[in-house]
Amino acid sequence: MRLQINVQLDYGLTRPCDLLLQIEAAAIPEQRIEEARLDLSPCEHFARVPAQDHIGERIWLRKEGQLLVDYHAVVNIERIVRDVTTLPAIAPHRLPGETVQYLLPSRYCPSHQFTDFVDSQFGALSGGAKLAAMRDWVAGHLSYVPGSSHSETTAVDTFHGGEGVCRDYAHLLITLARAGEIPARFASVYAPGVTPPDFHAVAEVFLGGEWHLVDATGMAKEAEMAKIGIGRDSGDVAFLTAFGPLMLNSQSVMVNVLPD
Repeated sequence: MRLQINVQLDYGLTRPCDLLLQIEAAAIPEQRIEEARLDLSPCEHFARVPAQDHIGERIWLRKEGQLLVDYHAVVNIERIVRDVTTLPAIAPHRLPGETVQYLLPSRYCPSHQFTDFVDSQFGALSGGAKLAAMRDWVAGHLSYVPGSSHSETTAVDTFHGGEGVCRDYAHLLITLARAGEIPARFASVYAPGVTPPDFHAVAEVFLGGEWHLVDATGMAKEAEMAKIGIGRDSGDVAFLTAFGPLMLNSQSVMVNVLPD
């Protein structure tokens, strides 16, 4: 599947500020970047650095005044998609070293607080069947309510509040998966059909020896997602992190399917 991605950002900075930008689709084997262009208003500093686990890139910027970002890309998704419900779990002592950090609690995903709940709710299941039951539980117990959460909302808050946006759905599913001994990480993606159109967040779980994207909101399919980056939670893969005051003027994200 080929996706056309168009992103425009307009932010204001009242004083010189360091910024970390991550909005480009990652150049990785599961997706091929056919076209890409990134235009920025003049900056004092620009430097590319590897992103988490070397999936995608971040860009360091230093800027004052108006920050304009214009990103256009065509991405061909070539991901091999499997039925996650049929995949076996990997016992923790057999996990590859690079997956271990995604089995542990993180800032927004305090999985150690959910062990008893996961044991009682999903303890009779294993592997992909357990993960699918967690995904369905999150989908059935949360309401998608724009504006219902903020930058400090954790999976605990979402669990008790019963509402959130894609970020919160992903955090809660990741938390449950880790509590059930399934490595899980946060993935920032582009996907068609997201309502309202925006950057999208999903979980990525390690089952059957591979990583698989899972969207508890039900808005995006694994075969239709262009991955931007991954992290322990949203703190690792925000599209824009400012080390100083930042004001949003406007933002637009559009993702369309192109003919093959």
